[in-house]
Amino acid sequence: MKVKGMRWWVLGLVVLITIINYLDRGTLNYMWNVTSKHKYELVDASAANKIPPYAIFDSSSSKYKFNKYTLFNVDGSIKVVEDYRVSQFDDGAKKMILYAQKEGIAYDLGFADPNSMHVEIDNMLKKKYALINIFFLIAYGISQMLSGKLYDRIGTRKGFVVSAIIWGTADMLTSFARGITSLSFFRVMLGLGEAGPWPGSAKSNAEWFPAKERAFAQGFFGAGGSLGSAVAPFVISMFYIAFGWKNTFFLVGSLGLVWIIPWLIINKKTPKDHPWITEEEKQHILSGQTAVANTNDKGKSWGELLQDKKSYAVILGRFFLDPIWWMFVVWLPNYLNGRFNLDIKEIAVSAWVPFLGAGIGAIIGGRYSGWLISKKGYTALKARRTAIITGACIALPAMIATIYATTPLLAVILLGVLLGGFQFSIVNIQTLPGDFHSGKTVGSLAGIGGMAAVLGTIGTTFLIPYITTGNNWTPFFVMGALLVPLSMVSIFYFSNKSKT
Repeated sequence: MKVKGMRWWVLGLVVLITIINYLDRGTLNYMWNVTSKHKYELVDASAANKIPPYAIFDSSSSKYKFNKYTLFNVDGSIKVVEDYRVSQFDDGAKKMILYAQKEGIAYDLGFADPNSMHVEIDNMLKKKYALINIFFLIAYGISQMLSGKLYDRIGTRKGFVVSAIIWGTADMLTSFARGITSLSFFRVMLGLGEAGPWPGSAKSNAEWFPAKERAFAQGFFGAGGSLGSAVAPFVISMFYIAFGWKNTFFLVGSLGLVWIIPWLIINKKTPKDHPWITEEEKQHILSGQTAVANTNDKGKSWGELLQDKKSYAVILGRFFLDPIWWMFVVWLPNYLNGRFNLDIKEIAVSAWVPFLGAGIGAIIGGRYSGWLISKKGYTALKARRTAIITGACIALPAMIATIYATTPLLAVILLGVLLGGFQFSIVNIQTLPGDFHSGKTVGSLAGIGGMAAVLGTIGTTFLIPYITTGNNWTPFFVMGALLVPLSMVSIFYFSNKSKT
């Protein structure tokens, strides 16, 4: 049996597992500190005293306010009273209390009292949340390097299976978490498994695509991460509302294990030996590899890669740029809730917008550098660098403009532009290892780059609870804006050492 477009089937499965990957990592982000808004109809004045004094954050004053007592009159008009503990009611009106309730993993595991919401507790929960994510990132960073070597040693087919089993099992087991220690342990396991697809995708795309299509393929991989991030708020929020956080962990974690079945069936061999690939496609792939990819490179050690100056275009470029992605993957729910007081349902219907922009940017960015190679005659490196700086010129102004966003709609649209520019750049940075080296070295350099990205992200994750105290998010965006030029300088300076 011969299958046309075999490389796209393989890429499709890589994109699918990337979507699942982001669903798994998003579970904690969207269920950690949940706000849900409710209306309670009062029968008489005494009923008001039975409602706990939940508070909601007022972004205009940067303070928490008690909930509002609302009268819905017969003529449809609404009367709002700040203090709902009143002694009498107007005739002919429905008496309602609108209140925001705090819940989620942080409260269910006893990290805070949901009836005592104030700025100090909010800051405390941010620090615990950051700490758990730092444990995840440490494991993720270590795994980036180990996974690169693992995929180089056992191949992408087996490598993806190992990764999916580890992280899928970890996410399922998180439903048994009972405190900060067990929750952190399961997130460490998740990090060890989830890092694999990043060096794995760079290696898989280097094997399955000619040089002119490789960044386009990497763009689809990046779009998979963006799509996973886009569907995560809706899927996880709806699962949480319907089944609770424990069952949500179990359901989402099982998806990666199910994915293994079609992966093993379809991805049997590399293009050279795959029994289903057509001869025409095989020649298209093999003849289109870069010159460096056709050498008999047996693989460079980490030490040799670290002595190679052009490696630092990947290492430092990702160290500075990747934290921007994680700033929003991890902190977007906190930002939308803290800055605009959105509850879990409102976040579910708005948080996907930035990641839609990211997905579009990933595909266009990958396509753009391929077009420069095939149509304009650019070298692979010149095309990548042109695309990288173009993406930065999109992301940086949007980052600055978001500081001044006054509505959640404007904010998420600007974030869509920001992350679109980010992905435009990053898919081309992630392609550089395949342009610089051949088979057994690609995964290793991609892994080192991934480790550097995680180190940068750990630093920003640690700082965010402190620079956003009182839900002031301006320093958050200023920090992100500074990272963009630092990344560009690193990439352009060190990539000059390459002759690719």
